[in-house]
Amino acid sequence: MINLAELGRVFIVCGNTDMRRGIDSLAYIVKKNFNLDLFSGCVFLFCGSRRDRFKALYWDGQGFWMLYKHFENGKLAWPSNEDEARELSDEQVMRLM
Repeated sequence: MINLAELGRVFIVCGNTDMRRGIDSLAYIVKKNFNLDLFSGCVFLFCGSRRDRFKALYWDGQGFWMLYKHFENGKLAWPSNEDEARELSDEQVMRLM
């Protein structure tokens, strides 16, 4: 299992994200809407309306990684306020994974 908390600070991008978006589109959302530094070693998580999968965007110093997780059973409880990105604690990240 990948431990996202070991990569750096983890933020969830609240609200629904079109899961068809790729790296460039997701990076644009973070930069334009939240003014967060994409190159700071943070992990940004995005969730679609189905709530059974999420994408993670991470800069490793040489390029972006995009990770995708699909849950076989259950759904995520994801904040719906589209105007914010929230930082998760290490414990919250471990529960998510």
